[in-house]
Amino acid sequence: MTVWDRPEPANRPVPLDRERIVAAAITLADEGGLEAVSLRKVAARLNAGPMRLYGYISTKEELFDLMVDEVYAEILPEAQPGDWREALRVLAHRTRQAALRHEWLADLLGRRPALGPNGLAVTEATLAALDGLTDIDTVMRAVEIVSAYFTGAIRREITNLRAERATGLSKRDWQRAHGPHVTRMLATGRFPALAKAVYDGTDVDAEESFETGLDWVLDAVAAKLAQP
Repeated sequence: MTVWDRPEPANRPVPLDRERIVAAAITLADEGGLEAVSLRKVAARLNAGPMRLYGYISTKEELFDLMVDEVYAEILPEAQPGDWREALRVLAHRTRQAALRHEWLADLLGRRPALGPNGLAVTEATLAALDGLTDIDTVMRAVEIVSAYFTGAIRREITNLRAERATGLSKRDWQRAHGPHVTRMLATGRFPALAKAVYDGTDVDAEESFETGLDWVLDAVAAKLAQP
């Protein structure tokens, strides 16, 4: 029985419900990451005894599942997009925006399918946009490919944001600090392709990189869908 199928216990002296528990857990995670979340800390935030929470949630993994599903409510599109490409684009961008608001989400993306009501609603809206275009196996592979792209891109962006905070160095500051070493290595002539990328390539920000990569992936999906 999943946490969504299991009924909540009746209220006791300190009123509790899963909604309040999940809200407290998300606040803790927003403040200090997933390592800041435990049933004991959530209980303390709610002025309740830790054992009270076990009537509502059996494990921390269940709590994470509920937290992710709550954030999926932010990802769910406000209206059904006009076509499949727009649907996948909206999914990618809304997931990225949610992860920038809740950085811990990046650590939980890409796990087993989200089975909560909001996660299922997001999946339904996404699949509905591709319904009838081709066979269901091709549809599923298309969604998986786009999801794999934006999950990886989001994780990389969040990792870089965390590195900036941990080191106190922005991307440009980090590049300046390591510039002399990179210059010496490139001067050896052993890395001509890398040298071309460093000296001739265009530096773009995370948002532009995300958008460009998403366009390329969607173009590849469109080419596949156009095949007979």
